Amino acid sequence: MKLRILAIAALAGLSGACMTVPPQLQGDVIQITPAQAREVGRPGLPVRWGGRIVATRPLGDRTCFEVIGSELSVYGRPRHMTEDGSGRFVACTAGYYDPAVFLKNRELTVIGRLDGFEAPPPGTFSYDRPRVVADSIHLWPPAPHQDPRYPYQRRPWPWWGWGWGDGRY
Repeated sequence: MKLRILAIAALAGLSGACMTVPPQLQGDVIQITPAQAREVGRPGLPVRWGGRIVATRPLGDRTCFEVIGSELSVYGRPRHMTEDGSGRFVACTAGYYDPAVFLKNRELTVIGRLDGFEAPPPGTFSYDRPRVVADSIHLWPPAPHQDPRYPYQRRPWPWWGWGWGDGRY
C-alpha cells in the first residue's frame, strides 16, 4: 500500500514538473497586457509578455524586437493570435541578436521591466508602444504543422494505412 502511494506521488510530481515555464522566464511579474500598460503608464513594472516578431532591429550595443503581443499559455509560450487586444510592444535587450535567426513571425517571450513608451515612425498611423527592457528572452522553436481540418489527430482515421490521410498518397 505504501509503495502504491509513493508511486502515485512520484508520478504526480514528475508530471507537474513538466508543466512549468522555462527557468529563464520565471519570476514575479504583474499580469498586465501591453494595451493595459498604455493606460497605466508606470515604468518599472515587471512583466512577462510574448507574441510574434514583426521586426528585429540591431542597434549599437543592444537589439530591439517589435512584437505583436498575444496571450501566453501556462508554459509561457504565445498562443495563436487571438483577439485579446494585447497590441504591439517593443522589447530591447543588451547584445546582438541576428535578424536572420529572430525572423518575422517567430514566437518570442520576454521577461523584464516596463521602461516607457516608443513613438511610431513618422508618417505612420499607430500608437505609442510600451517598451520593455528585457532581462531574458526566449525564442520558441517553430511549432509542428497541424492540419486545421483535423486539430486533434495526426491522421483523420487510423485504419487508412500508411500515407493515407496525411497528404502523402
